[in-house]
Amino acid sequence: MWRRLRTRPSAVAAASVLALLVLLALAAPLLAALAGQDPHTYHDDLVDSARGGVPYGSFGGISADHWLGVEPGTGRDLFVRLLYGARISLLVAVGATAVQILIGVLVGLAAGLGSRWVDGLLSRVTDVFVALPFLVLAIALTAVVPRDFPRPLLLILVIGLLGWAGTSRIVRAQTLTLKSLDFVAASRLAGSGRARTARRELVPSLAAPVITYAAILVPTNIVVEASLSFLGVGVTPPTPSWGQMLSTAQTWFRADPAYVLLPAGLLFTTVLAFTVLGDAVRTALDPREASRLAVGTARAKRARKEKTS
Repeated sequence: MWRRLRTRPSAVAAASVLALLVLLALAAPLLAALAGQDPHTYHDDLVDSARGGVPYGSFGGISADHWLGVEPGTGRDLFVRLLYGARISLLVAVGATAVQILIGVLVGLAAGLGSRWVDGLLSRVTDVFVALPFLVLAIALTAVVPRDFPRPLLLILVIGLLGWAGTSRIVRAQTLTLKSLDFVAASRLAGSGRARTARRELVPSLAAPVITYAAILVPTNIVVEASLSFLGVGVTPPTPSWGQMLSTAQTWFRADPAYVLLPAGLLFTTVLAFTVLGDAVRTALDPREASRLAVGTARAKRARKEKTS
């Protein structure tokens, strides 16, 4: 898989962008100290109160002390807040994806290996979760929880507990296909129980579709977190988040376009990189897809010519 990924320039570029974003998010405290700023300090002297709080200077108040300018109305350093916002967005997206994959794999395996009654029951439960209005329920659940509950953890739990049904369907379908194959039947005939067969025979075979689907879930969850924060039920101030910054930026997009473009551009870049990498992982994990892509290439033509000569 890694060899195939390295041969795709788009996958290398996407992985490089994501690695850079993760490193910047992890190094946020160090970079903030290097810049001499923090995400919570107000700088009232850097905004024009007569104009409603628009930053002084060009491009949102970019200067040697504030590398990407300052936040309108408060004067907080925008570069540092973007770094700390990346930590929240990536943490929520990856954590929610882990919860979705864990529940989806367990439910899908139980449905695929269980009796007809168990399969029918778990399949109907999965259908219910698929049909639920996800965003409406997420807004309702995050709104009724006390405000002192850690919001990143709440978002991880809400998104993960409401979004596992797609993974469950994929795992159940793959399990039904795999359990009829000879190596699974041989394991059952050798005396292995369902749990042992699932752990030793089915889970390794399910790794490819699950990893591929997880790569698609991460950018989706980033958008969900940004949407909830944009609607005011996600991460609460003063904790920075890209979605929260976009929510407050809607009143400043004319006076300070940079305050809108920077978090929106980072959000778009992150989602695009995860999407491109997910598509590359799907191709790398599927030999049939890779062989189909090789048909018609110069290398394949040379191989066919040498075979016929």
